[in-house]
Amino acid sequence: MIPGVIENRVTIEVVDGVADVRMNRADKRNALDNAMFTSLAAAGEYLKTQPKIRAVVLSGDGASFCAGLDFGSFQAMAEGPKSEPDPKNESGMNAGAMSEGRITHLAQQVCWVWQEVPVPVIAAVHGHALGGGMQIALGADIRFVHPDTQLSVREVHWGLIPDMTGTLMLSRLVRPDIAKELVFTAKVISGKEGYEIGLATHLAENPHADAMVLAREIAGRSPDAVRGAKKLLNLQSNDGAAQQFAHEREVIGRLIGQANQVEAVMSHFEKRPPNYQPASLF
Repeated sequence: MIPGVIENRVTIEVVDGVADVRMNRADKRNALDNAMFTSLAAAGEYLKTQPKIRAVVLSGDGASFCAGLDFGSFQAMAEGPKSEPDPKNESGMNAGAMSEGRITHLAQQVCWVWQEVPVPVIAAVHGHALGGGMQIALGADIRFVHPDTQLSVREVHWGLIPDMTGTLMLSRLVRPDIAKELVFTAKVISGKEGYEIGLATHLAENPHADAMVLAREIAGRSPDAVRGAKKLLNLQSNDGAAQQFAHEREVIGRLIGQANQVEAVMSHFEKRPPNYQPASLF
């Protein structure tokens, strides 16, 4: 039976082989809390088991696709180093948890699961796609983006790195120099600029509606051929994923709670320029 709502965070509706999957935390711009992490991963796992699904549209309810990690976690970081060196375990979150047999932890899996879903996944992106939200969008196969969407690989702003598969997925889409500039600066760009550099497949005034049109078109093709094509295309583009994701986890583990990472967060909330110490980790 299709779950209508998973933990009040993700909804799934299937019509004629197209799964309409929506993040359902509109009051927080679909920010990633523990329930959102677990619900997104569960939604993807459910879709992987459904042979009648032919395409997926992934979107966010309300004003934004996903504004990134819940601010409560960043506020906890501002209090200083904790005994647990994982940023997404702050405030009781379990997004750093590994499962046996996986190449991802939970925070990576909410992005990677859309590559594991055997049918095309189309992200419909509007409002904000920041940090983890941006990485979720990058995990889809195709992206429809509103021209005014605010896009950012935001992690360096918080003294972190994109550790939710973003270092691999971003590098597949844009030139290395562009990827580096986006990550190093944490700058916010528009959906229009994102399209121009290759982050968006299509610009759309109504991303969800246009994504559904494409999903229905794909659903009209041979499901065996479409699934086989995604498998083959991913074999090359996702080569080396396990090693890259392990490196993400290693680097983020060294960063979180260190003086410069805490200073990045504290200076943001205290609305002052950061006062960083000389680099000492890498």
